[in-house]
Amino acid sequence: MVLSELAARLNCAEYKNWVKAGHCLLLLRSCLQGFVGREVLSFHHGLLAAAPGLGPRAVCRGGSRCSPRARQAFMPRGLADKRGPEECDAVALLSLINSCDHFVVDRKKVTEVIKCRNEIMHSSEMKVSSTWLRDFQMKIQNFLNEFRNIPEIVAVYSRIEQLLTSDWAVHIPEEDQRDGCECETGTYLSESQVNEIEMQLLKEKLQEIYLQAEEQEVLPEELSNRLEVVKEFLRNNEDLRNGLTENMQKLDSLCLHQKLDSQEPGRQTPDRKA
Repeated sequence: MVLSELAARLNCAEYKNWVKAGHCLLLLRSCLQGFVGREVLSFHHGLLAAAPGLGPRAVCRGGSRCSPRARQAFMPRGLADKRGPEECDAVALLSLINSCDHFVVDRKKVTEVIKCRNEIMHSSEMKVSSTWLRDFQMKIQNFLNEFRNIPEIVAVYSRIEQLLTSDWAVHIPEEDQRDGCECETGTYLSESQVNEIEMQLLKEKLQEIYLQAEEQEVLPEELSNRLEVVKEFLRNNEDLRNGLTENMQKLDSLCLHQKLDSQEPGRQTPDRKA
């Protein structure tokens, strides 16, 4: 890894805020995966116990919308083929909680966190202000308060609080200096740990752009501008660029295919979806 590139990125407070917010969503995903998995399994076992004659193909009836088929229907685009919570990201798990009435939760609190996640992913320059981050902290903690009896979620609440109220710690041995301060465990994040967080967030961002392109949700010019911003960022950060080559090639290929299609005689560019 090119350490000077990492140090330069983390010297930008708004970029650091973006990564910290994204890290919170990764922590949220990790604690929700087990909880959601247990709840869905328990609910389906209850259905089978109530109607044993239906067998393993039992489907929810009445007000509940949590059958395996419905669980897929309420997944965000591009995630309907996921086979379980362990394969889902934070927004997929949040969408399931929001859509399935088995989960007793304030839906407004769920949608607020989903909105924040979308703002992170749609941030063209991958930056958020300190004011935005404080608002995000309030919203994600309000959501986590809905699960005060779930130990792993309570534990993550504490980690997120400490992460968002501290200046991030990154120890770069070769430079014999620290960027930020210590993290929740009292130790410093290594450059490889921060890099892994950045890579996960950028892959999710590129996937988001890919899905927008695939479903033609944005105008070609707007899509091109978003993609160019990411490319410029990666051109300046070789340590991240090298790990995202496949993702970028996939996105470039789709955009080129759509551009050629739009140039076919008599073919009009589809209107942007509402």
